Amino acid sequence: MNLGKFFAVLIAGALFGFGLALSTMVQPEVVLGFLRFEDFGLMLVLGGAVLVTLMAYQLLPRLFSTPLLGGHFHHHVSRWNRDTLQGAALFGVGWGLCGVCPGPAIAGLGTGNWSLLWALAGIGLGALAQGWHAKADA
Repeated sequence: MNLGKFFAVLIAGALFGFGLALSTMVQPEVVLGFLRFEDFGLMLVLGGAVLVTLMAYQLLPRLFSTPLLGGHFHHHVSRWNRDTLQGAALFGVGWGLCGVCPGPAIAGLGTGNWSLLWALAGIGLGALAQGWHAKADA
């Protein structure tokens, strides 16, 4: 990775983490309040994320012939199958139990919330188990 790409990724990651911290999405109790329909403040965060994703996948490939940092645009084909459904369900249950998903858990460490290491350990174990499962099916 060249130096320009490195700094672009670093700035994008810092901006993403700052946005998660500013929106309080790094606090599991806020996320759990949202999931219990007690606090709808995170709806703006999710709406913004949907808008950015829509622009990135639909608008940018039409405006630029290649991505700004090189390479080419990919078409991501998604297929719903039993494994996708099970993975989405497990992710949702884990998110509901601990109140964090991977991005906010990592960003939350930057705010000093070290108890999120438990959630990250669970996420890591889940990823490891999925890798073993995928290797066994191949």
